[in-house]
Amino acid sequence: MKRVKGAEEGSNSSTSKSPPESRKKVRKQVSEESEAVVPGESPDCEWARLPQELLLHIFQYLPLLDRAYASQVCRRWNQAFHMPELWRCFEFELNQPASSYLKATHPDLIKQIIKRHSNHLQYVSFKVDSSTESAEAACDILSQLVNCSLKTLGLISTARPSFMEVPKSHFISALTVVFVNSKSLSSLKIDDTPVDDPSLKVLVANNSDTLKLLKMSSCPHVSPAGILCVADQCHGLRELALNYHLLSDELLLALSSEKHVHLEHLRIDVVSENPGQHFHTIKKSSWDAMVRHSPKFNLVMYFFLYEEEFGPFFNEEIPVTHLYFGRSVSKEVLGRVGLHCPRLVELVVCANGLRPLDEELIRIAKHCTQLSAIGLGECEVSCSAFVEFVKMCGRRLSQLSIMEEVLIPDHKYSLDEIHWEVSKHLGRVWFPDMMPTW
Repeated sequence: MKRVKGAEEGSNSSTSKSPPESRKKVRKQVSEESEAVVPGESPDCEWARLPQELLLHIFQYLPLLDRAYASQVCRRWNQAFHMPELWRCFEFELNQPASSYLKATHPDLIKQIIKRHSNHLQYVSFKVDSSTESAEAACDILSQLVNCSLKTLGLISTARPSFMEVPKSHFISALTVVFVNSKSLSSLKIDDTPVDDPSLKVLVANNSDTLKLLKMSSCPHVSPAGILCVADQCHGLRELALNYHLLSDELLLALSSEKHVHLEHLRIDVVSENPGQHFHTIKKSSWDAMVRHSPKFNLVMYFFLYEEEFGPFFNEEIPVTHLYFGRSVSKEVLGRVGLHCPRLVELVVCANGLRPLDEELIRIAKHCTQLSAIGLGECEVSCSAFVEFVKMCGRRLSQLSIMEEVLIPDHKYSLDEIHWEVSKHLGRVWFPDMMPTW
């Protein structure tokens, strides 16, 4: 204890005997630190001194209105608010307060964006509600983007397709402004819009070298010739989504040409507007050419047909990988799926009826050797057949979504026993899905 005390006394005495020059340096350092501290703030929390890169990163996570409020804090934050990097990616939310509970982008902010940042916009989307007024407001904004060169554009209707209610000439005029001024458009999502063939020609004339993704399902004013023009000229197209009435043998052959890059994703919506609608047939040779050119491409097909309309489908081999039936589908059609869809990876059946699908499931497990996900809704399958199906597919079934009402107990398995047997073959714990009781 004496040694410690002596040491402390020694240190105190050495401090008191320090030269005058060192004392001046200490006083100067303390005075500078005290001046740097803003009253009411700690030295560890000096927001005004944040690096510009970090401040920009924080601003990117703020909603637009909060970002605008933050820009009023100080000059540096206001400068960060107007940095071009902050305006490259932007989503306009256009909603009518009387008909939507969603927040909308304030009109004053929209004016400021168009005035000061339109030339900075590159990745833009418009999210509109079901009102025609919101869709027209989106078109008005598009018409003013004359100084920007967009790389991606998405038009999203959150409810019913409100863009279809806008006068066609107004929509086409606004969209053409973007197509003409954007020389490097790579991604375009215009589902449920009145886009037409002439506007697609403008798109191709100005962006054929850069377009990689085009989603245009439910565009009734586009013809097969219009989408064929896109495929013929846009050789870098990798993802395409459209309705079945636009699909043709010529389109598949154009996507399979030597000039065209390998297609990665093709989505086809097969939708019936009226019962008894006629659908054309695609040749097997056209699908074969597509597979030879792009052996790893995903073919996703959504079917919303009545049972009597499936005649042209699944009579020959088709390279579909993801298959969704949104309406009731017959045993016969599912049997054809098992025979003619060897590349099938995912199958979802929302409804079938009251006839068990035992034979059809076994056939699918036998012939669709890449199947890894299946979902069954209002269907019926015996417990024995379902266990056999899982046994044949094995652990490659990464997703198995089966409603409990689908499984019919038999002499071999009860509902209490089946989950143990299925879990054994899957290599993980599995239970059927339960219907909520509320």
